Amino acid sequence: MLTLAWKHKTLIWQLLRRDIYSRYRGSVLGLLWSLGTPLLMLSIYTFVFQYVFKSRWSDAAGDTTLSFAIVLFLGLTIHAVMAEILTKSPLLITGNQNFVKKIVFPLELLSWVTLLGAIFTFLISFGLLLVFILVELHRIPLTALLLPLILLPYFLLLLGISWFLAALGVYLRDIQQITGTLATLLLFLSPIFYSVNILPKNLQALIFLNPLSYVVESARAAVIYGKLPDFIGLGIYSLVALFVAWLGYSFFRKVRPGFSDVL
Repeated sequence: MLTLAWKHKTLIWQLLRRDIYSRYRGSVLGLLWSLGTPLLMLSIYTFVFQYVFKSRWSDAAGDTTLSFAIVLFLGLTIHAVMAEILTKSPLLITGNQNFVKKIVFPLELLSWVTLLGAIFTFLISFGLLLVFILVELHRIPLTALLLPLILLPYFLLLLGISWFLAALGVYLRDIQQITGTLATLLLFLSPIFYSVNILPKNLQALIFLNPLSYVVESARAAVIYGKLPDFIGLGIYSLVALFVAWLGYSFFRKVRPGFSDVL
């Protein structure tokens, strides 16, 4: 997986540039939209939740409160990466049929490009969020430096899911309708709009079956509360992510020979 990506890193970079450029081609503001959209959303969340609903977010100990917009926006930016993977991956092969006909083209790279494009958007939103945290809390915890360690297995998991959905999308065209609904379900079944602590004890364990839940909670702990993540949980999550990535990659490689016949 990683060897193939490194071998074709120049090709991945070229495809990524093309993908980002195509998103804003023809628009007046171009790449500024990638900055303006999250800024607008963050402003709306701040106004609605902090000034209209007067919402505050209590931490696990219950002794501090935070702007609801900060906590919410961090969770939403993490979910947005998954949502983009789930909605785009089923069309990766069917939408690039010209690549399928080229025997020498490594189709596996398309999932890498999709993931990196989603990470690009995430980084812009997260940069704005850090500025907002600095203004609101007057500090950014040093533990925020651990965020890449938390997100790395999450991205690896999404890469495996992308390979699986890209291959499945060739044979099952309705899969995109399912993944769009799934993205919404995962949003509301994860602790993004609410804290895990308000759930009954028997549901708190179940909520962590959602692959978003651990990442969102750990990211909040590191970036907002200044707490270390659960490294045991991170290790387990990493092993699961590695297995999913291997499984998705193996499935893609196994069914790839039939792509040209179906398309």
